[in-house]
Amino acid sequence: MGKSFPAMLPEHMDFIRAQHLFFVGTAPLDANGHVNISPKGYDVFRIISPSQVAYLDLTGSGNETSAHLDENERITFLFMAFEGAPMIMRLYGKGRTLLPDTPEWDDYAHHFTLLPGTRQIIVADIHEVKTSCGYAVPFFSYTGERETLQKWAVAKGEDGLSHYHKEKNVYSMDGRLTPIGQKINPSEHRS
Repeated sequence: MGKSFPAMLPEHMDFIRAQHLFFVGTAPLDANGHVNISPKGYDVFRIISPSQVAYLDLTGSGNETSAHLDENERITFLFMAFEGAPMIMRLYGKGRTLLPDTPEWDDYAHHFTLLPGTRQIIVADIHEVKTSCGYAVPFFSYTGERETLQKWAVAKGEDGLSHYHKEKNVYSMDGRLTPIGQKINPSEHRS
């Protein structure tokens, strides 16, 4: 039932664009490190080409994806059909983090509406696309986005978000310095 492709086909792109939710999976190389799976909502995922995607990463309580990508670049995206015909799609690739002051930021930022709390952009070059049946995925109905995160970011303001990043986003839960941490204190590197 599963099929593998070297890049996204037009029907894969159409499927992705119809989804309201996706998941991002990353892991450190250390076998004792934590595998991270993050759900993502809002209209933040973009298909740049059949073999490249990007998403606008909003401020969160951790920054595992960024720390893992900085170490080993491995990333997997998961999409599932909760409505209509069943389908699961995974995109496997190598990713990187773009912070607002990096040279590539402007090359990608124009693809997005920058939402309150924008932290970074994750860009991934895709080397494999896998589809499978999704027969066991239940039906769910989309009723709208939660406004909580954006309201929280607006209330924090730019200075409050900067302080929050320094407090919560410098290290991963395994103690790995993230790109935000490297920007704040580039001389400090711990593993």
